[in-house]
Amino acid sequence: MQIQDQILTTLPVFEVSDTLKEVIKFFEETTFSHIGVIENGTYLGLLAENDLGCFEPDKKIEEFRFSLETFHVTKETSWLDVLENFARNEANVTPVLSGENTLMGYYYLNDVVGSFIGTPFFTEPGGILVVAKGIKDYSFSEIAQIVESNNARLLGAFVTGNQNDVIEITMKINNGNLNEITQTFRRYNYTILFGNNDDQFMEDLKQRSDYLDKYLNV
Repeated sequence: MQIQDQILTTLPVFEVSDTLKEVIKFFEETTFSHIGVIENGTYLGLLAENDLGCFEPDKKIEEFRFSLETFHVTKETSWLDVLENFARNEANVTPVLSGENTLMGYYYLNDVVGSFIGTPFFTEPGGILVVAKGIKDYSFSEIAQIVESNNARLLGAFVTGNQNDVIEITMKINNGNLNEITQTFRRYNYTILFGNNDDQFMEDLKQRSDYLDKYLNV
């Protein structure tokens, strides 16, 4: 997935010699988490909206030089690494630099997420299945083999949880009827966390539970 066409060039860039007056105005009028600072055309770092309470309008950015955050990406950075950059720095905007350490523009989180949502993982019809297994026991090749052995196609899969040495994997499968697939995952000792509503295993459990309720109420 290419996201280079999402680079914003309309957001401001402040010189380290500027006063904080315009920076304060920028943050008060927008919802961006950070904004870039340069010195003689070279990227220095970012001022954070969270520091707004420390800014004094008449002071220069220079006085905050050592408080600047320095995260960034380049035009060649993959979309997945860009998303990781957003998450790691708790930001909704990240600067995009050229090889000369020049600030070309910014990626905005909503735009990048919007591009991701436009991928086949979200747009192709199919079913969502979430499984879990021990971190030392799961295999993406095995997951693909299980799906494909049931005459289905894996549209995408990624790790969505990792706790107590148990990995959670969310996958999109082109076959909306996941009954046989979920049964195969169970035979391979995967725990099913979420599947389609007509999962036969869940239906069987429900029927047995209903039967038990009727028996106890006799």
